Amino acid sequence: MTDTTSTTENRTLPRRLPNAAYRVREYLTEKEVDRLIEAARKRGRNGQRDAAAILLAYRHGLRAQELHPLHGPELRALRPLQGSSPYVFTTEAGTPVTTSWFLRMVQRTGKAAKLPFPIHPHMLRHSTGYKLANDGQDTRSLAHYLGHRNLQSTARYTALAPDRFAKFWKD
Repeated sequence: MTDTTSTTENRTLPRRLPNAAYRVREYLTEKEVDRLIEAARKRGRNGQRDAAAILLAYRHGLRAQELHPLHGPELRALRPLQGSSPYVFTTEAGTPVTTSWFLRMVQRTGKAAKLPFPIHPHMLRHSTGYKLANDGQDTRSLAHYLGHRNLQSTARYTALAPDRFAKFWKD
């Protein structure tokens, strides 16, 4: 008797459910981002730092790993947060923050903001894409802004803004 089971299937790891099983959507609205920033300001003694990190990640569509190695000379407006460290975002011990710090901070701040679903840092990046697409930015510019190599990665953001094409033809 021969074994007909697939040898490529890994039965030791549990299968991850689709994202829809964990949260209702993968982006935040502008109002939800504002609530998140306001909650960050009010949370703890590092509220200003946390609010600035969320705002920077949202406005520039940054991935979590792109946020933590930022050096002060790159961002003149954030120098007051910098202190004596060469990094913009630091812990109380003076070390640069990590990607896992940003994940935990965003999750905790989302709970403090009483958002109706759990959030993660990449939702800020998706929020940037959806907001800019809904504001009428063209897909190529949006792809360049977000650093996408493939336009299909960017096309998902246009799905929420079907009316942006309404003025293409004037009959």
